[in-house]
Amino acid sequence: MRRIHFPAAAFATAILLMTPSAGEAQTQLPRPSQLPPAGGQAQPPQRGPAQPSRDPQQPVLRQPRPQQQPQQQPPPQQQQAATPKPYTAVAISAPPPVSDPSFEAFRRQVEAAAKSKNRAALAKLVVAKEFFWEGEKGDKADKRKSGIDNLTAALSLNVKDGSGWEALAGFVADPTAGSMPGRRDVICGPAEPVYDSKQLGALAQATGTDESDWGYPVQPGLEVRATPQPTAPVVEKLGLQFIWVMIDDSPAAQQSAMLRIVTPSGKLGYVTADAINPLGSDQLCYAKDAAGAWKIAGFIGDQ
Repeated sequence: MRRIHFPAAAFATAILLMTPSAGEAQTQLPRPSQLPPAGGQAQPPQRGPAQPSRDPQQPVLRQPRPQQQPQQQPPPQQQQAATPKPYTAVAISAPPPVSDPSFEAFRRQVEAAAKSKNRAALAKLVVAKEFFWEGEKGDKADKRKSGIDNLTAALSLNVKDGSGWEALAGFVADPTAGSMPGRRDVICGPAEPVYDSKQLGALAQATGTDESDWGYPVQPGLEVRATPQPTAPVVEKLGLQFIWVMIDDSPAAQQSAMLRIVTPSGKLGYVTADAINPLGSDQLCYAKDAAGAWKIAGFIGDQ
């Protein structure tokens, strides 16, 4: 299953919940998860669009003349900065919350277990067997282990800083979920926004980009800054639409938790990294057992 990631410097924080209640889900969008590696300290996850193609060869140097330095090509980030152009925005809308009232009660139970870091309570809310863990290379779940053991590994619940439990709380705090292709009666959340996939494909083709180069704001009115500093002047504000994310390898950007983007008007600017979501964010999956009770059934994503 294809997962899309933004650059390493982009995501330095855990899930930022933008949909705290079902009533607000129509105007705010879900956050992706950011999970630490199992058994270690949290590292900035690799989330974001694929980098634009670059020349793998070294710049060709001319034979220097007397008292003249060889001329070199500009750094890749300078070449890249010369390519943005205006584009026609593709609108998105927030997905609806799950309508089943029992799902709301279930989410609250998981959230309570996550906040108290109560493994025993959480185990009762996870399938005992057949837990799945869909990564880029297929199902990573160990079928010899219980559901709670696999969930612990997938979310790094054993990490001492508690970031795995925080990630779990972030997942279930979002009321949205959508069906999972290939798995009947399984839903996964946070759900992705509603949009026209043909329009996004046409937009990528028109701009010479890949669909993985595009993300979307978690809420309307996102401020775009002139430089990778949170206090820099605002040059534009974004609506709920796909935004071109363009990697910036400059030292200033690498030291900042901000993403460089191209606005629909063609301007280069910066936004906070946790304010832009990629398509294909990690998801927690749920299903009802034989008795009709909701359980955590699986996870989609890689550590």
